[in-house]
Amino acid sequence: MKKNIFKHLIQLLFVILLSVSLSSCSNPFKDIDWSTPQEPDGKKRARANAEAGQGLGSGNIFGGKKSGSAQFEFASSNPLWRASLETLDNFVFQTIDYSGGVIITDWYSDGNPDEALKVTVRFLTDEIRADALAISLHLKSCDMNNKCLVEKIESDLSFDIKDKILRKAALLATADEELVILKKKKKKQKPGFKSDIGN
Repeated sequence: MKKNIFKHLIQLLFVILLSVSLSSCSNPFKDIDWSTPQEPDGKKRARANAEAGQGLGSGNIFGGKKSGSAQFEFASSNPLWRASLETLDNFVFQTIDYSGGVIITDWYSDGNPDEALKVTVRFLTDEIRADALAISLHLKSCDMNNKCLVEKIESDLSFDIKDKILRKAALLATADEELVILKKKKKKQKPGFKSDIGN
């Protein structure tokens, strides 16, 4: 009898502790607006999330500030990030992690079903310079028996991708600076209110 009561008390205590711990956990889906239809194209959805500052991770290696809506300044204001997304526009993205500073494309096959390429871009700094990016390429080769070998390769393509990103980032940075200067000029030139009453 006492053993049964003791057993039931332990079970009750376990249930109480479990319910308390579950109620204290935050719901990761509470901020999702389920009424809004989602973009069916994964590539467009990933790009939109990246530009809005929604990615994986909670920190930012580039020192961007996290706002209450989990948006980072880095994703929308960093020319290197934007230039990389534009340069890799032909690829479908597997991972876009602005907080970790990495973009990984999905496997891309250019007409050859037996070979596919994956591109990884790692951001080492947010400054536009030659050592700001590390581009790595992986090639997947499959034989007739559908056995595939994945290996990291050295190719001029990685240099071409880096060069294109840096050039595009420089243009975007210049355009951003010009836009800031233009906005400041417009602010200064904004006419004040003049009253003709009494003249």
